[in-house]
Amino acid sequence: MSDYPRLTDMGIQHPDQIEKFAVYTVGNTDVLRIIYDRKKGSLLPVSRRYKFPQLKKSVLVDSGTRQTETLFQSTPAFREALHELEQLKLAREKGQDIPGLIREEIKHLEEDIALRTQYIQSLVDKL
Repeated sequence: MSDYPRLTDMGIQHPDQIEKFAVYTVGNTDVLRIIYDRKKGSLLPVSRRYKFPQLKKSVLVDSGTRQTETLFQSTPAFREALHELEQLKLAREKGQDIPGLIREEIKHLEEDIALRTQYIQSLVDKL
């Protein structure tokens, strides 16, 4: 069973590839945008948007005149997805994703070495 059942229900098979997320509202719809850390040349999308229509709820404002007001609330599925993303974020910050952190550092090191090697080769070519 997955540690993130709501994300799995949304079709996210590898939550460890999630880099960051953003939440915003358009009209009466909550939008969750998830940005992934994809390898170069990957055919998978870098980001995906998930839309959650808000629930419409009527609330009695004045019992004497029976006046009601319409409110919109986020769906439980949206709140669960946010909760799981926050858990994922906290797990990374606590260092539970040490292998991912090490892979990222190795990637940066390889890029630095490649740039330095190109620079040295350009110096050799000038000789």
